[in-house]
Amino acid sequence: MNQKKVAEDLRAIPFAARRQHFLSQIVAQTENAVAIVPAHSELIRNHDVHFKFRQDTNFYYLTGFEEPDAIAVFRNVGGKREYVLFVRPKDLAQEIWTGYRTGVDAAVSTCGADRAYSISDFDQQLPKLLQGADRFYYSFYKTNQRNGVEHLDQKILRHLDSYRASQGRSGRGFLPIFDAAELLGEMRIFKSPEELDRLRRAGDITARVHTEVMARTKAGLYEFQIEALLEYLARDAGCERHGYPSIVAGGKNATILHYVENAEKLNDGELLLIDAGFECDYHTADITRTYPINGKMSAPQQEIYQVVLNVQKECIRLAKPGATLAAIHAFAIDALTDAMIALKFLSGDRKKLIETLAYKRYYPHGTGHLLGMDVHDAGLYQQNGAPRLLEPGMVFTIEPGFYVLHDDAQVPAHYRGIGVRIEDDVVITPEGCEVLTAKAPKEIADMASVIGTKPWLTV
Repeated sequence: MNQKKVAEDLRAIPFAARRQHFLSQIVAQTENAVAIVPAHSELIRNHDVHFKFRQDTNFYYLTGFEEPDAIAVFRNVGGKREYVLFVRPKDLAQEIWTGYRTGVDAAVSTCGADRAYSISDFDQQLPKLLQGADRFYYSFYKTNQRNGVEHLDQKILRHLDSYRASQGRSGRGFLPIFDAAELLGEMRIFKSPEELDRLRRAGDITARVHTEVMARTKAGLYEFQIEALLEYLARDAGCERHGYPSIVAGGKNATILHYVENAEKLNDGELLLIDAGFECDYHTADITRTYPINGKMSAPQQEIYQVVLNVQKECIRLAKPGATLAAIHAFAIDALTDAMIALKFLSGDRKKLIETLAYKRYYPHGTGHLLGMDVHDAGLYQQNGAPRLLEPGMVFTIEPGFYVLHDDAQVPAHYRGIGVRIEDDVVITPEGCEVLTAKAPKEIADMASVIGTKPWLTV
């Protein structure tokens, strides 16, 4: 297979079609509207060192532009549609230090903008771009103020007030302000065939990475070594970055839902929970696997693990058109509560235990979330006050879990410190669902045949 051609095909994203659809959406309730979608700025990690840059998802979704400190303006006024881009200007001295800049002229020729300006011209141009608008779209509280630069939110409000004043004694107030994120979320929730190709690729690579790490796991390694191997294998296979910081949690650390320190040694006889997903062309996977470090589960570990596995497989079976994420979660709560009662972790009336949220002591999170360009992806979970019906093209995770704190005196000692989560990514199809991450083993026997079968990588 020609890897270069695959990469080129995967990057053939229809940005122009997305922009046209978005421009249609912003005037669905009015004749004239303007939307502003900013890029991310670079952020300081420490002193004068920056975090590695990753573009704002909505900005990239519409523009494909990966440079920081840019602003996209979408204008649909008087029947005329415009896409205007503000970017950093060319600067040879800066480019020597930090890399190539597209610049104003090339922003039109390479990014499809109708017009482009230097980011320093935004203040001057925005009043003109607002002229004739009856509605304004912008997501507040998304940008950061730093180095004494005026917060974009404040700048937007100042210009909106100036625009109001410029109307004279018209009786008009502020333009109605709407959050563009909801419109974009509804665009992003249904994945195109091209987007599904990216998610399949991310899921396939991430699943193979989990399997390879499983094969090299052994007692005595540190969690951060496992994390490093995850990152290396994913990048080597073609993923640009992780979709979120990897969780590598041995033993009792697995009972901490978002454990990211990844600093402790892996001990013989304990479980290892790895929650890691990697991005391919801005689309991420999200997989969790839990398995014994030495390849063999103890009876209590197996007991809890099999409960979670059975629940997860049934949740996947329930994922189909017409179902809801809320109903899948309700099933998981029912089944896990039954298990908690059977294991004598909880006692009393089952219905009351659920109503009082007693199960949250051992299962405190949801059973799934939308997935796509962001690990917790955009889109409405409810419509018209009711849980949203699942439809083909929607992608989400299914991830029940069971967590027993290491100091929980309410349960027998041999269960304490056991944390299990099993997570896969699915896309709804007309017939049911497709599991995008099925290549990562999760049956106890399948995992046992893989764990520790390869030597650790050394230099």
